Amino acid sequence: MSAPGALAFCGRLLRRQLVLAVRRPIEIVNPLLFFAMVVALFPLGLGPAPDALAEFAPGMLWIIALLSSLLTSDTVFRSDFDDGSLEQLLLSPQPLYFSVLAYVGAHWLITGVLLALVSPVFALMLGLPGQAIVALVISLLLGTAVLSLVGGIGAALTVGLKRGGMLISLLILPLYMPVLIFGSAAVQAAVIGAPAGPYLAILGAMLSLAIALAPVAMSAGLRISIDA
Repeated sequence: MSAPGALAFCGRLLRRQLVLAVRRPIEIVNPLLFFAMVVALFPLGLGPAPDALAEFAPGMLWIIALLSSLLTSDTVFRSDFDDGSLEQLLLSPQPLYFSVLAYVGAHWLITGVLLALVSPVFALMLGLPGQAIVALVISLLLGTAVLSLVGGIGAALTVGLKRGGMLISLLILPLYMPVLIFGSAAVQAAVIGAPAGPYLAILGAMLSLAIALAPVAMSAGLRISIDA
């Protein structure tokens, strides 16, 4: 029986990760619950005035999305490292570049895409104007993909550590800042009627750069962690 091609293997790995996530629904629900709970806290801290909430809504929604992605970054390779299948993956003849892309793709689908899809509900709760919601969804789709790729680098470097969550935060949080800046700026521009396209284009460029470089860094990080 011949071995599957790299893309076919990548597709099978992505499907496997999604099936495992469906069997552990808590991993899917946790980021959404965190998102909802933090959004509910802001009116308590800032007051229920709709104008104040709407003014800060772009930044607040993007900060919550960033923290939701950060909270789940540690789980990208963790279960496969614990059961030994990650080590088998490194020994397989398949290109590790595409394999780690499958892991990150699954993480993005169960965190970033879901958050982007439910974000209009929370945006309306915070009084974000309707014309900014499209920019919010597109910016979250692009930005959370970058966050998942960058988070995967931290997860690869710390997968061999029992308590790597805090270390991941220290490693990758500074790299999250440009995504936060341009993501919230795109939504803010849409709020005031300015074009959000330039900010979304920058997010797209960040995503292209991350797709090119992050899997290489993740592959090296996994080899270092497994060898250690």
